[in-house]
Amino acid sequence: MTETARPLRRDAQRNRERILLAAHDVFATRGFAATLDDVAHHAGVGVGTVYRRFPTKEALIEALFADRLEDLVSLAEDALALPSGWDGLTMLLRRSVGMHAVDRGLRDAALCIGIDKHHFAKVGEHLLPLVQDIFDRAHAEGSLRADVGIHDLPIIMATVTDLARHTPPGRPEIFRRFLEVVIDGLRASPENGDLGPAITQEDVEAIVHDCVPPIEPRRRT
Repeated sequence: MTETARPLRRDAQRNRERILLAAHDVFATRGFAATLDDVAHHAGVGVGTVYRRFPTKEALIEALFADRLEDLVSLAEDALALPSGWDGLTMLLRRSVGMHAVDRGLRDAALCIGIDKHHFAKVGEHLLPLVQDIFDRAHAEGSLRADVGIHDLPIIMATVTDLARHTPPGRPEIFRRFLEVVIDGLRASPENGDLGPAITQEDVEAIVHDCVPPIEPRRRT
């Protein structure tokens, strides 16, 4: 049996699980701006222990969020199965915003904030066509305004979920109020004005990638 194939010792496995639990808490609160030092402190282990299990922050993020992003794929599949594109779009918005508002790490992972997109490329390959189909259905039925497209979605998500972390402790649901205002603005109406040039992928990347500091590029020595 090779070194890489050998199962982790029981104490090493416990440390790995402790680190993952701590990373969930830390990233949920601070997003990907948190460091491996923050995770180590929360886990009650030395940062060297974290680096032995996860040599980079990208490795830890991928281990923690790859499966959880599949929940967004399942959500999009459920939304696409609804009777109308509008119902699917609004369900997708409400549920995904609710998920991201309470977990900044999941938000950053979904928007690829602070991490190279290739880490979650496979999830994106499944998710984006589903979301595009939802938009196409809503456009075809005339319920979604014609000048709103799939590239508007991450901007909406980033804006509303960022609002969630700035609301007063006694009013945690304020973000949902403004999400409903956004949803009303997405509905097609004879009174809709022209929104101007469409949002592009380059626009999205320029906006969301500036939301948090970049991940440290290499293992500390």
